Amino acid sequence: MNSQQPFDRCAVLAGLGTCLPSRIVTNDDLARRLDTSHEWIHERTGIARRRVAAPGTETAHLAEAAARAALASAERTSCDLVVVATTTPDRTCPATAPRVASALGLAGAAAFDLAAVCSGFVYALAVASSMIEAGTCRNALVIGAELYSTIIDPEDRGTAIIFGDGAGAAYLEQGSRSDFGAVLEHDLGSDGNGRDLITVPPGERYLRMRGREVYVQAVPAMTDSALRVAKSAGWQNGDIDAFVGHQANIRILRSVAKRLGLPEERVITNIEDVGNTAAASIPLALASAADQHRLRPGDRLVLTAFGGGLTWGSTALTWPGIRPVRLTDQEGRRGADRHDAPLRGPRPPEAGRRRSP
Repeated sequence: MNSQQPFDRCAVLAGLGTCLPSRIVTNDDLARRLDTSHEWIHERTGIARRRVAAPGTETAHLAEAAARAALASAERTSCDLVVVATTTPDRTCPATAPRVASALGLAGAAAFDLAAVCSGFVYALAVASSMIEAGTCRNALVIGAELYSTIIDPEDRGTAIIFGDGAGAAYLEQGSRSDFGAVLEHDLGSDGNGRDLITVPPGERYLRMRGREVYVQAVPAMTDSALRVAKSAGWQNGDIDAFVGHQANIRILRSVAKRLGLPEERVITNIEDVGNTAAASIPLALASAADQHRLRPGDRLVLTAFGGGLTWGSTALTWPGIRPVRLTDQEGRRGADRHDAPLRGPRPPEAGRRRSP
């Protein structure tokens, strides 16, 4: 029985895992078939390369590998809830999450998909955290997994240069608001009037995006959401140690950070290496920052995203000092084929349930 009182109980980030396809597609690769260049792409987006999954790869494969990595990071083997945030489910019906839960050996776990496009991970994090806080479940896997290569027109320069494939997963468990890793506050919003700015039109196969209009909408929406969630957490802008925005475009990230008054060293970016991975982008960026030792236990983080719908959202949490585990798509498939238990790696000495200052 949980010892936390309901008012103090919250979700705590205890593990982080990622899965990226092995194949790298550079800007120069794209320039060989599109009217573009590395310089043109990099200057406008900040992207130099992205990952593209091999033919036959499914969203569930990436999601499962990232989830296995998150379980390994947390040194856990089970959970009560699996939420997959994705724009590219393997089937319209049924959802991808039950298949992922089954592949992980999580018999009986609640499992469902969530669709909020690039805001999907933040939305899923809010839903799973709220269920843990309410006592509906004790722990959860929150997965952002995308195969955008399946819905991108390879001849459309406006989208082909931007998006990549990948997955990231967070393992959450019950804890206290004073724990490092505590997921403290959420802010979510939408505006269906902008549904045609980022969309796969009815009856069509490929994503269409009106980039300039998206930029105009994204910057104020992300800024305002970040401000609201920081205020709810009781933080001033200067209290934010790291801003982790959806990796849509380097110009958007810099513009939002400038409006928040945050110096460049507090802005987490990995878009240069992986492109825009939609719902997977924030957990992938978190893992990159952790690998580069840019995050310290107890750091105050604001996660912010904007995507189709239009949707946007933010989360305030403290960093737990965990060590992410990374798998490639090939490693994930091999593990699944062998029905391996999650790989176990040593946790860093600072990890665990240390209290926030």
